[in-house]
Amino acid sequence: MSTITLGGNSIHTNGELPKKGDAATDFQLSKEDLSTATLADYKGKNVILNVFPSIDTPTCATSVRVFNQKASNLDNTVVLCVSRDLPFAQKRFCGAEGLSNVHCLSDFKDGKFGKDYGLEIVDGKLAGLHSRAVVVIDTDGKIAYSEQVPEIADEPNYEAALAAL
Repeated sequence: MSTITLGGNSIHTNGELPKKGDAATDFQLSKEDLSTATLADYKGKNVILNVFPSIDTPTCATSVRVFNQKASNLDNTVVLCVSRDLPFAQKRFCGAEGLSNVHCLSDFKDGKFGKDYGLEIVDGKLAGLHSRAVVVIDTDGKIAYSEQVPEIADEPNYEAALAAL
């Protein structure tokens, strides 16, 4: 269990993020057309998992915009923005913002991704959603970097995540 804060108040996740060198856990997430994406779909690529509570909050939206901009310069790398938002909300946001260098994926069906990666918030106002985190998976499917953002309203350390590539 990790302790993070929301507005300075302690809340908890169901576990710990995977550590550098760990094998990345496979996942099944929903794409905007409701088809399924798995980690195997990105085999041989670097994968940046930008995880957050909801696309409709300012910090979450900023992280998607920033990674979209930074992803345009990355070779053999895909940025997956993961939340429990419905795929329709994710598609609406990216379409309205003109974001095409990131892929939004939803864990709305069962929250298994959040549980498996230790990101499910288990108490407080955001219980059931994912905490803000970044996980970088290398081309061999190993964790190259992980960050559990301590204060959910803060942005992740983009530069540290990108440096892990």
